[in-house]
Amino acid sequence: MNNRYCENGVEIRKTICSICNPHSHCGIDAHVKDGVVVKVEGSLENPHNRGTLCSKGAASRQYIYHQDRLKTPLLRTGAKGAGEFRPISREEALDIAAERLKGIRAESGAESVAFFAGYPKWMRPFLKRLAHSFGSPNYCTESSTCSSAAVLAAKLNYGCFGPPDIANAKCLLVWSANPFYSNTSAVRRLLDAKERGLTIIEVGPLVTPLTRHADVHLRLRPGTSGALALGMANVIIEEGLYDRGFVEKWTVGFEEFKEYVKAFPLARTEAITGIPEHLIRQAARLYAKTKPAAIQVSASPTVHHTNGVQNHRALTALIGLTGNFDVPGGNHVRPPAYLYVPGPPVTRQHEYEQSRPWSEMAPRMAVDRFPVWSHVIAEAQAMHLPVQIQSGSPYPIRSVVGFGLNHRMWPGSDFMYESLKKLDFFLHVDLFMTDTGKVADLLLPACTSFERSELKFYPEKFVIWTTPVIDPVGESRPDAEIIFDLAKRIAPEDTLLQQGYEANVDWILAPTGLSVEKLKQHPGGLALEDIPPVPYRKYEKSGFPTPSGKMEFASNVLKRFAVDPLPTFKEPALSPIGTPDLAKNFPLILTTGARLPMFIHSRTFRLPWTSGLRPDPMLDINPEDAEDRDIAQGDSVLLSTPRNTITVGANITQIVPPGVINIYHGYRNPEINTLFEPDYLDPVSGFPGFKSLLCQVVKVPKEED
Repeated sequence: MNNRYCENGVEIRKTICSICNPHSHCGIDAHVKDGVVVKVEGSLENPHNRGTLCSKGAASRQYIYHQDRLKTPLLRTGAKGAGEFRPISREEALDIAAERLKGIRAESGAESVAFFAGYPKWMRPFLKRLAHSFGSPNYCTESSTCSSAAVLAAKLNYGCFGPPDIANAKCLLVWSANPFYSNTSAVRRLLDAKERGLTIIEVGPLVTPLTRHADVHLRLRPGTSGALALGMANVIIEEGLYDRGFVEKWTVGFEEFKEYVKAFPLARTEAITGIPEHLIRQAARLYAKTKPAAIQVSASPTVHHTNGVQNHRALTALIGLTGNFDVPGGNHVRPPAYLYVPGPPVTRQHEYEQSRPWSEMAPRMAVDRFPVWSHVIAEAQAMHLPVQIQSGSPYPIRSVVGFGLNHRMWPGSDFMYESLKKLDFFLHVDLFMTDTGKVADLLLPACTSFERSELKFYPEKFVIWTTPVIDPVGESRPDAEIIFDLAKRIAPEDTLLQQGYEANVDWILAPTGLSVEKLKQHPGGLALEDIPPVPYRKYEKSGFPTPSGKMEFASNVLKRFAVDPLPTFKEPALSPIGTPDLAKNFPLILTTGARLPMFIHSRTFRLPWTSGLRPDPMLDINPEDAEDRDIAQGDSVLLSTPRNTITVGANITQIVPPGVINIYHGYRNPEINTLFEPDYLDPVSGFPGFKSLLCQVVKVPKEED
């Protein structure tokens, strides 16, 4: 598994592709000649991808050597947004950053500087520690609109959560997840399980590649997952299919929950969700009777609604209701190893990140607006960032230190863009010159995974410490090195940060018995042996990490913050049923944010190979809705919401059901998130309602096309 030489002076060097999610970083064989990557292949020895590579990874050379790569530190010389900069040296850039940040801290407190981690995610532990050592509570990430609301909802129910134990499951309830597009390296194991007899129930409004493998597809109206889950729970309880032993011994709030779900008989559940009664009953019986069964969710589809947290609580409640929590073939709780990957082994990542207790810092931004989030999630809610920049209340946010920040991630993305322009100092670290970067005061160039060292754990009990396969492009540097250089200047009292990158990784790894030096001896990665399996039913010894020590159908945390403790269903803030008068002018439901397999957020839209697969943004519209509007394939159409209107092409497809419009996120123009109000948020989590908004589509007259 070491590096090796081929003919013609080409050396094959081991690394990983980290364009995508931390759960699916693939091993890479980088073919390097004269210091240049000339070819990439998947590493056969890496147990996660076993030689395979998706379209994003296959385009790695275009990613590394793209003309938009930032190659030198840049200081703004023109107006914000004009893209006028002059090159400066690395040391000058770091000194300017330190002077500005320390000056703002002295004038208005460390809390007036927010630290943000976008993509990629590998530097997050170091940036969070830097933020807190600097004194700021306002470390936030793109997980403010990605995975954290689902984590929040599951913790309210169980205090913890676990992924599906697919290898041992006999039934898998896949709720609004599309692994074929979002986690391609996991699909092989899923299909192997299907061949062994796994029953698959798919939930979601869109037809996906998984649909053809599903035994049942529950095609619900966007934003109604909670109602569907409550209707299924009603069937399971009425028919006595729930796990009485688990419920009686290990749950609280069941009697209230049992009474509440009676309000969701199948007829009403069908009226809300649009799913026929017989399919709901069939799915409920399959999931409850087929033991063991597991639920697989994606990071955000179920929580990208203004009722998202309660929706997600309702669907995850089915796990405990049927006794499938932390059992073989159910949802198996495993402690986190590192960077979102479940262990064992267990590292000291979370202890490392929190270098200063919350009590020694000012209140996080939005702690009053989203108190449940602040109680459960150990970072600030980034969706509130533009609001606090604009309002200056309860204290000003004058500076942002951003790593891979994309203003188009926010609802009302134009509002976020204008907010960034109001900052006194915006330091941005990124791979590429982006529209967000153009409003920065200072730009620092970052590296790809081919140009840095990185620690990576895999669920397959495999770990790798990569070494750079090429020198950094231009004067770009690894994000971690930038963080540690900043730490020398703005957090000198943190003695651990002063020891540098590898020493800090060693500190995190200490409980595992691993070290950077040991991992360097295995360039292609190290299989972890003698790792004991994680036991099942751990709650029988230690209880649940909830206030009651049990699974909570009625959440004590929500009760504390005056939120309905049951996973109650409410219509999305804007919906055909909840706001019928508005629906007269906006009769369709807009769902955004679904992923295409060749794109990851905005990262690979600029690459010829990947962008060429779908170069133009298009909305998906059902043939019935297209016919009603005299829309033909490829016609230009106006997509309107109560906030804004954009022009886009029409793609007529059965992928979406009648009454629903789907548009994939990440395209630069038109800017999809300008269709959403900045405050179109779940009041519990602060997550945007990207997947359930009212809209209208009309054909652009030919003379205007």
